[in-house]
Amino acid sequence: MEYTSFDLTFSNHVAHLRFNRPQTYNSMTVAFWQEFPCAIKAINEGAQARVLVISGEGKHFCAGMDLAVFTSGALKRTKDPARSNEHVRQLVLQLQAIISSVENMRIPVLAAIQGGAIGGALDLVCACDCRYMSEDAFVSIEEIRLGMAADLGTLQRLPRLIAPGLAKELAYTGRRMMSQEALASGLVNQVMGDAETMLSAVMDIAETIANHSPVAVHGCKEIMNYGRDHDISNALNYQATWQAGMFQPEVDMLEAMTSKGQKRKPNYGNLLPTKSAFNPSEPN
Repeated sequence: MEYTSFDLTFSNHVAHLRFNRPQTYNSMTVAFWQEFPCAIKAINEGAQARVLVISGEGKHFCAGMDLAVFTSGALKRTKDPARSNEHVRQLVLQLQAIISSVENMRIPVLAAIQGGAIGGALDLVCACDCRYMSEDAFVSIEEIRLGMAADLGTLQRLPRLIAPGLAKELAYTGRRMMSQEALASGLVNQVMGDAETMLSAVMDIAETIANHSPVAVHGCKEIMNYGRDHDISNALNYQATWQAGMFQPEVDMLEAMTSKGQKRKPNYGNLLPTKSAFNPSEPN
C-alpha cells in the first residue's frame, strides 16, 4: 500500500514511520486515519520489523486532529438523537482503537518528538512504549481549548505516565509542557539537542532493541503492560504462565550464550508473521 500521510521504511529490523506533511504540521487528516491503521497492521503482522520508530518532518511532530475530519461527513447527524449519539460513540471507539493498536503491537514503539505533539498527537505519543524529545519540543492537551475533553487515550494513559495531579493540570489548562518539564515528570526518556540529533539517537536505541531476541522483547512489553493494569499478584501469575510457554532455552538463550562465547552479534529469528492466517483473499 502507498501512503500519503507518512513515509514507511525498513532497515536493520527497524520500521520508521515518518509523517511527511510538514506544510500542514503533519495534522491527522481523514487520509491519516485511513492509512495509519493499515500500516500498523502490516508492520505488526508481517514480523519484518522488531521495533517501530514514529517521527515527523518539519517544525512539528504532529499538530493533532485536522479540523477537516469533523466536516468530512464522518460525523452523521439525524433527527433521531439516540441514533446520532450512538453513531458518535462508535466513531470515537474506532479512533480509540486506532491509537490503541500502537500499544497492542507485538514490538516496541518509540516516539521521536520535535516541535509540538498536540491534541490527538499526544494520544498517540502516550500509547507508545518510549518517548524522546528535542530541546524545542512540547506537548499539549489542546482539546480543552476547543471546548471538549480529549477522548482518544490521553486522559487514561497520561496519569499513569506522570503524576495524576500534573496530568489533570495539563488537561484543565491546555498549557504547553516543554521538553525539560516532560523529562522531569517522567513522560519522556531523554531530551536531546535538535531533531536530527534526537532521531539519530532514537534509531540507535531502536537498533539495540532489534538486536535482542524478538520473543524476549515481545514478552517484556506484554508482561509490563499487563502488570500496569493488574495488581502484583495477578501480574506475577501471568508472568509464570507466559514463561511456561515462552521459555525455550535451547533456541534464543542458546544463541545468546553461543554468540557471547564466540564474540559475535547474536542471530535471532524473527517472530512468525500472522498476516492472512485466516483471510485467504488477502495477499501474503
